[in-house]
Amino acid sequence: MFPIWATTTILSVVYAQNSSMFIEQGMVLDKQVGSFNVPPASLSTFDVISVMIWIPLYDRVITPIARKYTGREKGFSVLQRIGIGLFMSIVAMASAALVELKRLEIARSEGLIHEKVAVPMSILWQIPQYFFLGAAEVFTVVGQLEFFYGQAPDAMRSLCAALALLTISVGSYLSSVILTLVSYITTQGGNPGWIPDNLNEGHLDRFFWLIEGISFANLLVYIGCAMKYRYKNV
Repeated sequence: MFPIWATTTILSVVYAQNSSMFIEQGMVLDKQVGSFNVPPASLSTFDVISVMIWIPLYDRVITPIARKYTGREKGFSVLQRIGIGLFMSIVAMASAALVELKRLEIARSEGLIHEKVAVPMSILWQIPQYFFLGAAEVFTVVGQLEFFYGQAPDAMRSLCAALALLTISVGSYLSSVILTLVSYITTQGGNPGWIPDNLNEGHLDRFFWLIEGISFANLLVYIGCAMKYRYKNV
């Protein structure tokens, strides 16, 4: 069970960007929507909305369709459900990276590279990354709890369910370590680095691609571990 636990911590690394780098990205986008000025942190609401959409969608639409092809009552096995969530987290990071690439392109075309200002690109372009992150939560986090509770020895069910939640804190610390290393390495030689104070001079997109690459490699490892796993007979 440990390899499954270890590989699911990377989802929390991705989720940590929800309250850090996604907000930093939103700060340098156009926050004016009609007559409203949208605070970047408020876009995490779309993560919650995504969860509220995906839960009934999964139960009412995805599960019945999957049941026809897999023959399983729940449509997917628990490990398959977790894997789908990990894939969704990769899509979320790719979406964030593409938004940042476009933002930097606009900053260059508008001559804003050396100015610490927002670029004329709507903050609403961030919605897809929050939406896919919410989908990743629905598939992986719920799958985690079900897996660790159902597959743990009877006397250790509560402990193993707690271990599933421990991935959140481990992932957050790991995200901080990655961010610290990236900042240190990319600022060597007097370079502004990937994530300078003025993001128009940086390459936040490369940081997002790095997290996406780590998540993709992690997914491959997870698939290998999941294929070798043998479910406990209940």
